[in-house]
Formats: sequence, C-alpha cells, structure tokens
Amino acid sequence: MSPHPPTASRRLVAETDVRATPRGGRLDIPQDALVTPLARQVALERNITLRERRTAPALQRTDIRGEIVRVGQLMHQKGFIVASDGNISVRLGADRVLATPSGRHKGFLRPDELITTDMDGRPINPPPGLEPTSEMPMHLEIYRQRPQVAAVVHAHLPLAVALSIAGIRLDEPFLPEAVITLGPIPTTEYAIPSSLENVTAIRDLIGQHDAIVLRRHGAITVGSDPFDAYMRMEAVEHKAHIVLLLRLLGQGEPLSSGQVASLLELRRRLGLGPAT
Repeated sequence: MSPHPPTASRRLVAETDVRATPRGGRLDIPQDALVTPLARQVALERNITLRERRTAPALQRTDIRGEIVRVGQLMHQKGFIVASDGNISVRLGADRVLATPSGRHKGFLRPDELITTDMDGRPINPPPGLEPTSEMPMHLEIYRQRPQVAAVVHAHLPLAVALSIAGIRLDEPFLPEAVITLGPIPTTEYAIPSSLENVTAIRDLIGQHDAIVLRRHGAITVGSDPFDAYMRMEAVEHKAHIVLLLRLLGQGEPLSSGQVASLLELRRRLGLGPAT
C-alpha cells in the first residue's frame, strides 16, 4: 500500500501553473494543494512566491478517517510509537476536531474508533467506551493559535527523545533541507505527559514553529493534513539521526547565519512557513 494519502480531491500545482505567473510575482494556491518538485524549482528560478490561499482549513474529504488510520500505521511501522503512544487530530471545521482515542494502539486503529470533539475537547457522540486522546488540550491550543493548521501529529520519536534527555537540541542548522521544510526546531522544558503543563510548554513556541521536541516525551508537528504533519515528523527524526551521527563522529559545522537566512527566505517564498 502506498504511504501517500489519496489525492483525488487535492489540486495539483504543476510547472505550467508556475510558468503562467509573471517573474517576481505571486501564485496563490489552495492550502491542501500538492506542488510538484519541478513546480517549486521553477518558482525558485523565476523568483515567484507560492502563497497558500487563506481559506477555511477544515478537511471535509470523505477519506479523512482513512488518512488518520494510515498515518497511525506508518508511525507504528517506523517505530515512532509503541503500545498506546501518540495521537493524531484533524480540524473538521471552526468548532469541530476529529481525534484518535485514548488507550488504543494507533497502529491498529479502525476508522469508526475516531472521536469528534468540540473546541473545548468535549466528545460528540463518541463510540461506546472510548475517550479522546489525553493530549487533546495540546492539540486544541495549536488549533486556536494557528487557524491555518488543519492537522496535528504527536509521536514518541526514540532518537529525538534520547537526544533531548542528553541535553542535545535539534535547533542547530546542519541540514539545508530541514531548514526549508521544518524551520527551526525548538525543545521545550520538561512537562508531565497528558497534563496541562504540555499546553504551557508549547504555548510560546507553536505560533512560529511547525515542529517542536517535547523534552523526555516526544515531538509534535503540524500540517495541512495528517500526512503533511506526519512527513514533518519523519523529518524531525531524520534530523535527530544526523545529529547523533555527527556527535559520534566528533565533528560537524552548522550552516552559517547567512546561509540560514537565505534558506528561511526560500522557505517563505515556497509557501512552507514563516521565515523565523
């Protein structure tokens, strides 16, 4: 089975769309559009800014439950979660969120086990015996602060967690791709899992960051859909792996401040996030 979510209802932005835009101009694209690598390259060459159209971020696709289930399977296959670890949620509208249940293995979920809640975390007609994820307050804080975020993924990444315990942060800019796709990756202070302390830990960070490491706990990423947020989670663990290898090698220079500034500007122009 392909790891990519179904794309029938998502617009594809191709090279021809970008070339039809004047040099130095701006191309507004739907928030959930799929932009081909060649289209992004042409945008860079022609100095064209790709900007997500600020429409309502709710995901109304009929397969959204299947996408959440597939992301849970991928996180389990990658070793990002074990037992009942991790959680996934999607914004369904201005006042509704669809989330994974508490206490269930996210690698073996069924679509009918997902729970709809209001923006206060109260379940709406939940399946019998199931409650929303205990990390729901953290998800809701993100949706309140980031109106254009449509999905949140939380996982217990082994390498990222180990590095956070060792006091090794992931915010040093070693990889240009990570700077472009993720931006800076801060690490929070320790907070008790499934508590309101987690909300406090991310509150001053999530407004300008798409990926955050939770010390001794895991990571949380955001996206335009569950798979988008999952891909960022993969990228966080990949960077953690590179950082660990550099520590073992005993050498490795980060990118210069000028190089980082250029990459963050490219991130902004490609419509991937703020140049923070």
